[in-house]
Amino acid sequence: MEEENSHISSDLKNDGNLRLSQVKLEYKFTEINVKLNYLDTIRREILFQKTLIKNKWGIKELTIIALATFSFILGTWDFGIGELSNGGDYNRYGIFGEDSGFLQVSDWTLMLSLLSIICWLGMIFSLWSEYPIMRENLAYLLIGSFAVQYGYMSTHASNPSFPFDSKIADFGAIILGNLVLFFLSIIVVHRAVRETRDVHVQERHAHPDPRVVQEAWEDHSLKAWDLEMGGLIVMLNIMSWSGSHAVATRMNIASESLNYLLVLLYIISGIATILLLLVIIWFPHFMLGSAEERIQSVRAREVAGETVIKKPIVQQGRCPICNIETTAKKYSSGKIEIMCTTNDCGGKGSIGSMCEICEEILPTRLKCRSCNSNTPVESHFSDEETW
Repeated sequence: MEEENSHISSDLKNDGNLRLSQVKLEYKFTEINVKLNYLDTIRREILFQKTLIKNKWGIKELTIIALATFSFILGTWDFGIGELSNGGDYNRYGIFGEDSGFLQVSDWTLMLSLLSIICWLGMIFSLWSEYPIMRENLAYLLIGSFAVQYGYMSTHASNPSFPFDSKIADFGAIILGNLVLFFLSIIVVHRAVRETRDVHVQERHAHPDPRVVQEAWEDHSLKAWDLEMGGLIVMLNIMSWSGSHAVATRMNIASESLNYLLVLLYIISGIATILLLLVIIWFPHFMLGSAEERIQSVRAREVAGETVIKKPIVQQGRCPICNIETTAKKYSSGKIEIMCTTNDCGGKGSIGSMCEICEEILPTRLKCRSCNSNTPVESHFSDEETW
């Protein structure tokens, strides 16, 4: 099988206006089983994002990644100083005050810590300034990530060997931190991006031809972005556990080699987390940034007094003979959508068009499952419903 890049022509690869609908896969998992259509969709969108990143990312994005990488390395590796590997003085702790543990470390360790903090602040400021319409959502994601990290630190403070020798109570702080992250990332950020996308397509890509509107929805698909949000949550948990576990068990000389592996895992998972965060912030800004002032949920827009276009009304088709509901649906735009009649397909599309999965031509007539009548699809919608 050829590389995935070969699915995009050389002209489109360098085209700054590449759209998702222009990306085609030469090999599809649906050729094996039609139920694997979701995998093809994800592959296609990831290939689309990969091509965009090659064309769009420059020195600004590389600077953000470099700052994050340096902040992880400077904050976790003591470069032979021995402050972390020797365990430090566990009788001194805290950040503020003359007797704080932060001020009792060696000069080199303090310098590396301050440099790490500067890199972190630089990375956050860069994200904040480069993607203005995602600022509010960036703040939510950062708060959620801090909640998860604090949950793991709190748990390791009482049980350094977590998850080994754990009690049910040890999971409380971690569960609470993940609930905060889940609420902010899925309920708040994910919903805001999706609903802003919906409003954007309905307002900016309105067209009398339903096929053009359908293509606009396809170009603004967020399925791969959804998967990346889930990956961010997973990597945040791996990063938080490995970092907390390495610090909590560093006094155990027998596990010193294991600690270095944990530190390496922390750095790798941390860099992966930053990459996912960058994509999650960048992609909605790229998709909507030139047309939207901010990304908010429909409810937030209503509270702000903005007029929000409602989602298209869907009319369910009914058999003109026995009045039983059929699989046909008609949207307020006038588009009629039916399910593919091929066995075990599950695809759908407009009447007379090609099925999106099995590529068979969709019928213009439907057979009623109740009375077995075979009637035109248009007759499944009454004049009153059409009006």
